[in-house]
Amino acid sequence: MTVRTSGVIFIHSASSALRPHIDWAVSAACGAPIRLSWTRQPADPALWRAERRWHGVAGTSAIITSELKRCTQARYEVTEEPTATTEGMRYTYTPRLGLFSGRIGPSGDIVVPEERLRAALDRHRSSRRDREARASLETELAYLIGEPWDDELEIFRYAGDVEPTPWLRQVG
Repeated sequence: MTVRTSGVIFIHSASSALRPHIDWAVSAACGAPIRLSWTRQPADPALWRAERRWHGVAGTSAIITSELKRCTQARYEVTEEPTATTEGMRYTYTPRLGLFSGRIGPSGDIVVPEERLRAALDRHRSSRRDREARASLETELAYLIGEPWDDELEIFRYAGDVEPTPWLRQVG
């Protein structure tokens, strides 16, 4: 049985030259020609932004993110809603930080697996013994929930709060 879900593609910032490449990447992921509706990014008028809702099979967010990986100067997020049988996902990319991926629970929060929490605790315990390693547990946990990405993207997200988001349906 194919599990269907939905999500949103947020292109927070991209240069004019990247716009067709992003359209092509989203088209390749969705299996149909897609032209995003681009508007100026109010946080930086030299850049552009776009949002698009999508419907498709579970795992589509990973395919879209994989196709967008060549657009290394863009800032974007791709989300996927959880279903009764699948976890949701959020992929966030910035040129400075790279890619963040997090599982999304039914309430919309990032869910951090136990093994990642244990690894963060182990690194923290090691850093307390090694004076040269200054990683704090607070910093480790912030990275596990994507806080640095959220902080960097906040100005770009806020700038997009006034526009409606069109829907995209995956072909196939």
